Amino acid sequence: MSSRSSIVIQRVRGLTEQLRTSFFFLPAVAVVVAFFAGRLLVGVEAGDWVGRSTVDSARSVLSTTAAATITFASVTFSVSLLIMQQGSNQFSPRVIHGLVRDPFNRRVIALVVGTFTYCLVSLQRVRGPLAEGGEEIVPELSVAIGLVLGVLSVLAVVAAINHTSRKMDVSVILGGIVEQATSHPTVASTDEQFRVCSDFDASGDDGHPVTVVRFDADGWIQQIDRRGLLAAVAPGSTVRLDTESGRYAIRSTPLCTIWPAVPEDRLDEITASVRRLVRVGPTRTMSEDPGYGVRQLVDVALRALSPGINDPTTAQDAIFHLGTVVVDRLGCPPAPTAYCDDEGRHLLTPHALTDEDLAELALGELRGAAAD
Repeated sequence: MSSRSSIVIQRVRGLTEQLRTSFFFLPAVAVVVAFFAGRLLVGVEAGDWVGRSTVDSARSVLSTTAAATITFASVTFSVSLLIMQQGSNQFSPRVIHGLVRDPFNRRVIALVVGTFTYCLVSLQRVRGPLAEGGEEIVPELSVAIGLVLGVLSVLAVVAAINHTSRKMDVSVILGGIVEQATSHPTVASTDEQFRVCSDFDASGDDGHPVTVVRFDADGWIQQIDRRGLLAAVAPGSTVRLDTESGRYAIRSTPLCTIWPAVPEDRLDEITASVRRLVRVGPTRTMSEDPGYGVRQLVDVALRALSPGINDPTTAQDAIFHLGTVVVDRLGCPPAPTAYCDDEGRHLLTPHALTDEDLAELALGELRGAAAD
């Protein structure tokens, strides 16, 4: 696969991750769909089974439903913000990421704002006999659908409140972190397409002239397209990653080292390609960062052990869940430190998270906090 294809895949993955955590995307889609549905269904003839409505009753149903659902939307959104604030204050700011990814409340908001839009569009088409044109228009099917959507919105808001109350349980929050941390494949399992070069000397560049590619942005390293990095350099080249997913990128620090040195006429092209293959964002993600789930659970345990909280039971609960993640990660094959392809390219990853690093991350800070 070419480096250009890898860049496209990397961008698609980044966009998918953003949409999965966006409070805007799904409600926006619901508004657009509801708008066109309201415009199209007005002209559909309804059967007698729908029932008959007068102009006044149709306006009353649609206006009441529209007013109620926009209130429901604000309530649902406020409840979502409340749970994120409480989770941040009581457990850790890093657990917010998992709470935002919960799709339930986003779906409820999408339903109620979609219902609001649908009722507004349908209400605009209701016309009495004294209006201009003199013809009474009552979209029976639209009124019936608006009524059904209003009832569903009420049930959805009640379900959202129930769901939110359950989400505030510490065991549910910790269980969600465990589920996310163990559901992502390890780098070793996603790199099965590479040939592991166990006999390759990964110690250094042997005195060859090298090219150092540096970061041009600050942020957390979310994903690294290793296959694309190999494809981006010339056959026979070696790429050494000087960072790893889950670390913080600082502008002008080394991203990777390439040897033999890249020719001057291709330096700008390869540098730009390599930078695009490493996705840097404002927050950490679990897609290629096995330590992030451990970090969140350790943070919850440390917060519970702090003098201001002093909740050893919550700390114990977090440690139990931490054990689940650590055992799962330790059961996975370790990530190799050298890969190669059929054209003599090599990729070195000396900074990959080892089992010892994972154990230290899980237990190092907790030992000190528990001793205090």
